[in-house]
Amino acid sequence: MAPETSGGFKVIDPQDAVICWLLASDEPWTRYRTRLDLLGEPEDAPEVQAERAAMLAHPQVQALIAGASRWGEAAIKRHNDAASPIYLLTTLVEFGLRAADPGLGLVAEKLLAHPSPDGAFQSVVNIAPAFGGSGLDTWSWMACDAPTLLYVLLELGVGDDERLQRAASHLASLVEDNGCRCRAAPDLGKFRGPGAKADPCPIATLLALKALACLPDQLNGLPALRAAEMLLQHFSSPPGTKYYLFGAGSDFRKLKYPFVWYDILHAAYILSRIPAVIPDPRFRAMLETILSQADSAGRYTPSSMYQAWKGWSFADKKNPSPWLTFLVVRLQKNASWKEPT
Repeated sequence: MAPETSGGFKVIDPQDAVICWLLASDEPWTRYRTRLDLLGEPEDAPEVQAERAAMLAHPQVQALIAGASRWGEAAIKRHNDAASPIYLLTTLVEFGLRAADPGLGLVAEKLLAHPSPDGAFQSVVNIAPAFGGSGLDTWSWMACDAPTLLYVLLELGVGDDERLQRAASHLASLVEDNGCRCRAAPDLGKFRGPGAKADPCPIATLLALKALACLPDQLNGLPALRAAEMLLQHFSSPPGTKYYLFGAGSDFRKLKYPFVWYDILHAAYILSRIPAVIPDPRFRAMLETILSQADSAGRYTPSSMYQAWKGWSFADKKNPSPWLTFLVVRLQKNASWKEPT
């Protein structure tokens, strides 16, 4: 990519070889988001609308919608289960699907139907007695699922619902001076993950910031800045520093999608939405770690994958992935920053 910047952002040349490769891919979601996010084409442009229609009709996207519609039918037993409907939903909204698209309005209604008394959106969870739970399927919330439901609803475009405002206020209240700790609804009893009570939980902090970053009035707020600081501090900590078993070492630095768990591209994607983070040297180091993984043609190949997503380009460790490449190029564009002279 050409290094020029305009107004602090990378200039994207429509004739750039990587852009041409993205537009020639067989992934309509990649072509759609490339036109919107990299080339700045308007949503109502004929080419953009054609790519969107192809995306919505694509068998893989239709399968995601069908799987997402089963949200709430089975309990979450593992929050890093990449096949869970909750991550089908996050992928769909990151492709650009909204509540007005066929099938997703009903899913949004399902999510909205289960707010807790304190405002957090609930999932069906099942926590074994060995971890402080009852071993029964229960509608409740934890800090590693409720923020994702809020994020999905905001990205689906139903943010004017009062229930989302309550959920956002509750989420912001969970962010302490060192980020989000391992928290769960009172009805889950003594449940807590494997870590010191006063330590921040990296995945809970990351997911909280992911939802807060969708709210313009939260982008520069204290909860978002505290969450961002925790993530930047962890990335720059001495090797081996872990909170709740989460580290920021070699596994963290592998390129991976979907955004399910705690890894570098997921973290950088979210951090790049916080304006105050962009010039931070720790964020710049995170970005350089990602960009250093490009091949000679400026494309990116997954260095880790979820078996549940086999058949998608971002779950193929042998070949460059158009969608993964798009994500990194967009990150680079949005995070471009000109050093003051």
